[in-house]
Amino acid sequence: MRTALQKWVTTEETFGEKVDGIEFQVFNERTIRAAAGLLFLFGFTGWMLALTSGNYMPMRAFGVAFMFDMILRLFVTTKWVPSLLIASWIVRPQRPEWVDAAPKKFAWWLGLIMVMSSCYAMGLFAMTGWLPLALCAICISLLFVESAFGICVGCELARRFSKNKPRLCPGDVCNYTPEKVKKNDR
Repeated sequence: MRTALQKWVTTEETFGEKVDGIEFQVFNERTIRAAAGLLFLFGFTGWMLALTSGNYMPMRAFGVAFMFDMILRLFVTTKWVPSLLIASWIVRPQRPEWVDAAPKKFAWWLGLIMVMSSCYAMGLFAMTGWLPLALCAICISLLFVESAFGICVGCELARRFSKNKPRLCPGDVCNYTPEKVKKNDR
């Protein structure tokens, strides 16, 4: 029997959703991409304000919110993550696209490490200038690539270097190999 705390803490068995017909934990890729788009919107706004006006407070606030978002996803539960709740509401009329949860965990760990580095740079060390802007630019660029193109860079790294290959990938990149373009077809 699980205790009350165990119901809220993410474990290997509870990371992701259990869906009928799929034997492993998954996430709805449409929700994940929409959440990445929402985070990108706020992150890019804070980054632009820091770049153009020198006011780093919105970027710092975004960094803390993003870190909180990643901590909830990885250690508590994805059911109550604000960005995922809003995103799931936005994409609710669309058919879910289920993807393996394991690569997302690796990607979110990378995100957490990057945002913690940025937050320490801007908060603990009170840095301004090119370094915190560069760290945040990398983070928000990865959010953009995820939301606009459906390419999860962390998932792609996990797919290429993990012993356990994912079974369901966004856009079926796990199983799909594009045809080579012939010289005469160009």
